[in-house]
Amino acid sequence: MIKNNHFNKRLVNVPDKIWSKITKIDELKGGWLTGAQLSPQILGRLKKSVLITSTGASTRIEGARLADEDVEKLMRGISIQKFTERDKAEVKGYYELLQNVFKAWKYISFSESTIKHFHKELLKYVEKDKRHRGEYKKRENKVHMVDKAGESIGILFDTTPAYLTPKQMQELVEWTQESLEEEKHHPLLIIGNFLVEFLNIHPFQDGNGRLSRILTNLLLLKSSYLYMPYISHEKLVEDNKPEYYLSLRKSQKTFKARSENIISWLDFFLTIFLKQSQMAIELLSRENIEKLLSIKQLAVLRYIREAGEASPGEIARKTKVARPTVNQAVNVLTRLKLVERIGAGRATRYRKV
Repeated sequence: MIKNNHFNKRLVNVPDKIWSKITKIDELKGGWLTGAQLSPQILGRLKKSVLITSTGASTRIEGARLADEDVEKLMRGISIQKFTERDKAEVKGYYELLQNVFKAWKYISFSESTIKHFHKELLKYVEKDKRHRGEYKKRENKVHMVDKAGESIGILFDTTPAYLTPKQMQELVEWTQESLEEEKHHPLLIIGNFLVEFLNIHPFQDGNGRLSRILTNLLLLKSSYLYMPYISHEKLVEDNKPEYYLSLRKSQKTFKARSENIISWLDFFLTIFLKQSQMAIELLSRENIEKLLSIKQLAVLRYIREAGEASPGEIARKTKVARPTVNQAVNVLTRLKLVERIGAGRATRYRKV
C-alpha cells in the first residue's frame, strides 16, 4: 500500500489548468498510438537526429559549450581540439546512455539500482568523476544556475544533506514505483513529482540535471508515450531554460513547509511535454520532417533543391543566410538525409537527395 505521505498530498486538489494539459497530452498520445505508422526510414533518421539534439541540449543546460554539429562530429570520431576533454566526455556519456534507453526501455526496470547504474554510465568517460560514479553523494552540494558560458550566476538552493540522501531516495523511488503500479495518480503527475523531488535531493555529487532528463525519457516511454525518441524533450527544456529554473525553485522552496506546492513545476513540465506531443503528431499526420526545421534551415534546403547542387558559399550568397548558419543547417539536413554531401574541404558541395 502507498503511504499517505507528503508526496500524495502534493497531488491533491490539482487545478483545472493542469488537468487540461494532461487531457490534451493524452488525446495526442492516443493519436500517436492509433495513427498511421511512419516509415522505419523516417523513424530511424529522426532518432539519430534526436540523439544529437538531445545530447547537445542537455549538456549545454549544465554549461557544456558544444553545438549540435560538434556533438555529431564527436560521435563520428572526429577530433575537436577547441573544446575541453570534460565537455567531450560528458557528451559521449550522455549520447550512449540515451541511445541505450531508446533501444532497451522495455527491458529496463525503474529502481534505485537502475538510477545508480545510469549515473555510472553517464559519467564513465569523465575522469574527475571516477570516484563517485554510481554512488550517492558523500558531501553536500548546491544547485547553481549557469549562463551560456558555463559560469555560475547564482546558487538556486541547498540540497538534501548527504547523510539523509539514501533514505530520501529510497522513499522517493518506492513511492514512484508503487504509485505507477497501482495507478493511484495520473502517471504524468507521478513522474512530475519524481523529477522535482529528485532534483531537490540532488543525490549525486555531479550529473544530477543530465540524469534527471535521461530518467524523464525512460519514465515517459514506460508510461507509453512512445514518441520520446523522435522529438527532443531536452531541446524544449533548453529553449525555455529560465522558466525551467524558476519553476523548479518556486516549487522546491515550499518543501518542508506546512503546505508543499509543486504546481509551478507541473505547469512547466506539462507545457513542455504538451509541445513535444503536438510536434510528434505533426510528424505522424504529415510524415513531414521539414516541420522540425528552422526558417533558415528550410531556406537552405529549398535553395539546394532548386539548384540541384551547391557549395556552402553559394548557398550563403543566394539565401542571405550567414555562412556559419549555413554550415549548421547543412549538417542538420545531412543527418536527416534531406541532402547529401559530395566532395571534401574547399570542394565540398551539397545536393538534393
